[in-house]
Amino acid sequence: MGDTGPCGPCSEIHIDCRTEEERKKISGNTLVNKDHPQVIEIWNNVFIQFNRKKDGSLEPLPSTHVDTGMGLERLVRVLQGKTSNYDTDIFSGTIAATEKICGVRYDGSDSKMAVAFRVIADHIRAIGFTIADGQLPSNTGAGYVIRRILRRAVRYYYSYLQYRQPLLTQLVPVLADQFKEVFPELHQQCDFVSRVVREEEEAFLRTLEKGLRRIDDIVQTAQGGSIAGAAAFELYDTYGFPIDLTRLIAAEQGLQVDEKGFESEMKQQKDRSRAATTIDAGDWIVLQEGANQFVGYEQLETTARVLKYRKVTAKGKEGYQWVLSVTPFYAESGGQVGDSGWLRFAEQSIAVVDTKKDNDLIVHYTQEMPNVVSDTVTASVNGALRDQTAAHHTATHLLHAALRQVLGTHVAQKGSLVEAGHLRFDFSHFAKVTAEELLAIETIVNNKIRENIPVVIKTMPKDEALQLGAMALFGEKYGDTVRVVITDPAYSVELCGGTHVGATGQLGLFSLLSESAVAAGVRRIEAVCGQHALDHIRAAANTLQSLRELLKNPKDLSKAVEQLQQEQSLLRQKVEQFEQKEIIILRDTLLAQAEKIGTANFIGTVVAVTQPDALKKLCLELRGKSDHHAIVLGALIEGKPFVAVGLSEELSKTRSLDANAIIKTVVAPLIKGGGGGQKTLATAGGQDGTQLAEVIKAVRSLL
Repeated sequence: MGDTGPCGPCSEIHIDCRTEEERKKISGNTLVNKDHPQVIEIWNNVFIQFNRKKDGSLEPLPSTHVDTGMGLERLVRVLQGKTSNYDTDIFSGTIAATEKICGVRYDGSDSKMAVAFRVIADHIRAIGFTIADGQLPSNTGAGYVIRRILRRAVRYYYSYLQYRQPLLTQLVPVLADQFKEVFPELHQQCDFVSRVVREEEEAFLRTLEKGLRRIDDIVQTAQGGSIAGAAAFELYDTYGFPIDLTRLIAAEQGLQVDEKGFESEMKQQKDRSRAATTIDAGDWIVLQEGANQFVGYEQLETTARVLKYRKVTAKGKEGYQWVLSVTPFYAESGGQVGDSGWLRFAEQSIAVVDTKKDNDLIVHYTQEMPNVVSDTVTASVNGALRDQTAAHHTATHLLHAALRQVLGTHVAQKGSLVEAGHLRFDFSHFAKVTAEELLAIETIVNNKIRENIPVVIKTMPKDEALQLGAMALFGEKYGDTVRVVITDPAYSVELCGGTHVGATGQLGLFSLLSESAVAAGVRRIEAVCGQHALDHIRAAANTLQSLRELLKNPKDLSKAVEQLQQEQSLLRQKVEQFEQKEIIILRDTLLAQAEKIGTANFIGTVVAVTQPDALKKLCLELRGKSDHHAIVLGALIEGKPFVAVGLSEELSKTRSLDANAIIKTVVAPLIKGGGGGQKTLATAGGQDGTQLAEVIKAVRSLL
């Protein structure tokens, strides 16, 4: 699976789907692994028996097995006698639905349109199943993969099926119905998945529209009959434009695309991304063979044997990984962060900064290496942090149950983070949680804390746990025997491998920090318990007291703040009135200074105003009093430059001038900023305030 690790020889099973006539001409065994579309691999068995080390050498594994993988789509294709996976009934229903929605026929060819049908049919499966399994689109990690897959599908139907509305969301019910017997989770969450997909599609379609406007700007400023590679890459990276779409639009304008430049930019990004994520792991130094046992539910310190360790380098930093025969360290899973603590080798202790799972191994991460690696080590968990983390995990269960009680049983966990300092809980709900609902949720949790309910943990068969009504934790995989955390059988029963307090009273106090939206139909609550909750409430009380003192301790704080807001509103109105009078005075002064350049009345100067919007208002005032005008006004506001360019309709037509283009191509580069607007009025802001005189000179030269 990589340059190093478990491996072995393999046995591949291929099938020749050609006609008898074709087989007689060329033997099938000469076409194996030659990318022939009709001579395909359907099954692969890898006989895992070696560990490949960094130097390429192979060492026998203590146990061996067969890693077997068969291609479902290819097998179905063979059984149904089709020449393409997409002709099988795995995909045909989705393709037929797409035909009906778009009003376009799928012909099975290699045309861009036919490829778009296949991309959509394939991608909607990955999107639908993954979201139903709990992974939401996002800008990081696995969520980013889903977002990119979804956007790729949108680009295809937008570009090649000429469909401009959300399409994938309409296919989710088709997919859910087709697979309801084998993947009921999607069918059960069909509305939720459809909403998430719709929001993602709508957001990206808006981005595509912005990209089309951006490409218009790029086309207007293209030099040498070509769109620069950097500009084509910007369209790809920022707006999601595939290079072939940029190429098509460029061709319509009689332009080419610097594709070598585009590929260079793409390579640089890939190199940066690869460098940021590459982990260089050395070979394991094995001291002894043995099992890896977790005892952290019962104890926080134990003596263990070092089984193996290795050096790793990630993002330029070196560290070390350790595997012990027995460990009290909880490895990150189920939303709970991994334990930290210490490993003591003889007289030397080194800090464990994190604990994670690598398949079934519990791996301890350290930033330093002991002077001497002894056979045995004392492993000690940071008990204070573990206790705080356990409290927040129990609080998460209480919160989950309270949410279902207040908002409804449709609430399902969509992600969580449990650490010593706070908890974060994502859940399915289609509306903002109101202040009244949040108060009710917080009250229920605190009532359960005061009841000091014992937290009972049992191990039982999975089916028995589900009969008790146990809820499964997001992202966890369960075996036949499961660990069940019960906080009052009538209130909270969950399958959970995390650590918990002995009774709810140990949480002390529970306080909500925030409630927000994460994605379509997904809300997020952040909260704290124990000392962290007390600190939060004290900080809020201190802030409140400070406000009282600033307002001279009014009897009714809310009324005092309301009165202050009213006074501020009145003052703002008066300031605006004064500013308007100043603008009129300034307008008359500037009109008297207008310079005649041909048929144009040119006004160009730096003015003293306090708000960027005042430049725009001044332009409008001047425009109302002057015909055939060209105006460029600059201002330094709090050390930063702002510019407004105004043109009359007549001047814009007769001189082929565009205020928006002037801002983008002339003004913005000089002041190191950006902006835009309409053909007759546009504005910009920037960083370099020393170039305002040059801006005025440059715009004047256009006349």
